[in-house]
Amino acid sequence: MNVIGVVGEFNPFHLGHEEHFKKSRAQVGEDAPVLCVMSGDFVQRGEPACFDKHVRARMALAAGADLVMELPLPWCVSSAERFALGAVGLLDGLGFVTHLSFGSEAGQLRPLKALAAAAADPDNLARIRGEMAGGMPFAAAREKVLAQVLGPAARLLESPNNILAVEYLKALETLGSVMEPVTTARTESRHDCPSDEAVRSAGQLRAMLAAGENIAAYVPGPVAGMIAGEMAAGRGPVTMERLDTAMMARLRLLTREDFCALPDATEGLGNRFYRAVHDEGTVMEALAAVKTKRYPLSRLRRMALCAALGIRADTGAGTPPYARLLASTQRGRTLLRGAKMPVVTKPAAVKEMGPAVRDIFTLTAAARDFYVLGCGAPGERTGGSDWRTGPATV
Repeated sequence: MNVIGVVGEFNPFHLGHEEHFKKSRAQVGEDAPVLCVMSGDFVQRGEPACFDKHVRARMALAAGADLVMELPLPWCVSSAERFALGAVGLLDGLGFVTHLSFGSEAGQLRPLKALAAAAADPDNLARIRGEMAGGMPFAAAREKVLAQVLGPAARLLESPNNILAVEYLKALETLGSVMEPVTTARTESRHDCPSDEAVRSAGQLRAMLAAGENIAAYVPGPVAGMIAGEMAAGRGPVTMERLDTAMMARLRLLTREDFCALPDATEGLGNRFYRAVHDEGTVMEALAAVKTKRYPLSRLRRMALCAALGIRADTGAGTPPYARLLASTQRGRTLLRGAKMPVVTKPAAVKEMGPAVRDIFTLTAAARDFYVLGCGAPGERTGGSDWRTGPATV
């Protein structure tokens, strides 16, 4: 039986995600189960998810997913390359996923595969590093070098979903995975750009939520009800602004050495961060003080989040050592009987699963205790909930 693997943040889950499930099944098989690997309470942009991972997992289930597994924290708040390697590694490690389906602006595998091969070529990597040594940001350096190799096709890397698609393809090759890649054309408007289209991007929907606007017209019906319930209960949306004081308090307790041990803390960036959190009054002001043309804001946001959550450069090397079940249908639970890697269904059982699993799960659970401090309702900010919450089932 074909099983479709999908990687997502669902931040929030919207009509485009539901459409991706449908398009994937149209290519792979209408009766194929969909297994999602989803970021937890923090996402790759270096920010908290607008709603917590458990409710976002239920959103995906209501829209057609059969299984939703959590990508552990260190891979969620990492570079696109490491994020993709972690998510694809988790899907591959389960052992029963046959297809990896991802959206892309290109909508075709051939140009994306050419980009992935060129981006992984050692000679091209050396040339990219050479451009960066001259002060060019990584994204610009990569596009410049690949344009010399592939011509105009390199411009595909200007689109966010194409970038991730290339990283997924690279991860499949790195892992020697037998999963077959499948891509579907993304039809929603560009991220963070105004649009009158019926399908809005996640960035646009987050902006609408922050402005107090109703997004029910742009999400599946059951999802709209869940969002309304979360907002009424004071559990969301969670934002960086709501976590600002907690983050600054945490960052100012860290030493210069702590900052220098962060992921991507190269070229004195750790020292710059250490000074900025003591000189500035908010996280965003500190990020602005550190930012240069060389360092994109997303990288700096991830570094700040890693510092606050206790993630170091050596945290969680390789691919995730376990998969945590967040939500499932009966059909999905049947699939899990064939899993070839540890699957956490009862959090308490983690204590018996060895240090590799225990350490990453404990770090991820502690991040949830930090995340809930961004909830509007004080009663929703209690700690320890990740150790008490089991998977949702239908």
